[in-house]
Amino acid sequence: MVFALGVFFYTQQQAQQAAQLAQANRTALVRPHSPAFGNPGAKVTIVEFIDPACETCSAFFPLVKSLVGGSSGQVNLVMRYAPLHKGSDEVVKILEAARMQDLYWPVLQALLKSQSVWVVHHEARPERVWDLIQDTGLDVAKARADMNSPRVAEVVAQDIADGKTLKVTKTPGFFVNGKPLVDFGSDQLKALVAREVRSAYGK
Repeated sequence: MVFALGVFFYTQQQAQQAAQLAQANRTALVRPHSPAFGNPGAKVTIVEFIDPACETCSAFFPLVKSLVGGSSGQVNLVMRYAPLHKGSDEVVKILEAARMQDLYWPVLQALLKSQSVWVVHHEARPERVWDLIQDTGLDVAKARADMNSPRVAEVVAQDIADGKTLKVTKTPGFFVNGKPLVDFGSDQLKALVAREVRSAYGK
């Protein structure tokens, strides 16, 4: 009983500290370059720090999209990068190059769907990615050039810096209207989004 209470209060303290950190660094949550999905005028924003090589990120992606798609325009999604796996930074650069061709979302979905092909023993193999995303309509030659541009390097560096500021050490890392998902899980994420929707829209 005492142990359980100790764990509860410790978890509550961790959640409070994480929330205070996020509130104090709100500019680190969303940047003008961040890819977004859903209604830009939505009152509830899910910010997800993602590593495309992360198996849990792949598993959660359909849920996150359904939370946005089923919200009647009340929720939107903003993606940030946290390339924690070896080689993921190069895959993130490919995603940014795809975004320059307005193909960010199709390429992201193709990467997550084929993750088992290009992630080996928790290490990303960027050279395997290209054949897997050709069907998205991506101009591969242009993407290969764009991924090494200063613009892309700046975006990736900013996201990594913001992730460190917000102490994102695992992926996916979620914030809903600036509130971190400390107790991780699909039900917990759905509950946090639902609470924020009720608070924002009075439902």
